[in-house]
Amino acid sequence: MRKTPLLAASAAALVLAACSGEPETITVNQYDAQAKALENAPAVQLPPAILASRTYRCGDNSLVYVDFYNDNTARLRTVRGGDSTTLTAAGGNPPYTAEGYSVSANADNVRITAPGKNNLSCHT
Repeated sequence: MRKTPLLAASAAALVLAACSGEPETITVNQYDAQAKALENAPAVQLPPAILASRTYRCGDNSLVYVDFYNDNTARLRTVRGGDSTTLTAAGGNPPYTAEGYSVSANADNVRITAPGKNNLSCHT
């Protein structure tokens, strides 16, 4: 039974003897393999932000889904979750247009033209 405290004291003395009073200095590798590539990389451009996402009910009782973005574009879908068509507002001023498509403005009440839907009055 006397051996256990003696062994514990010896182990503690051994651990303390390994410590020095001086702080340990750690050197970090300063080489960065991607540093040059990152310096020469072009600036990151964020994707456009959504200004409004609207669902319109039109005069023919159909639904049209339009997302308006801050880069003067709108994405129009005639089927929920379907493929979208990108429309652009020339000079930043509505209407938003693309070949065969038109949305009069980013508003509650609009006029929409799409293939098979000519000049419909629509509202949110």
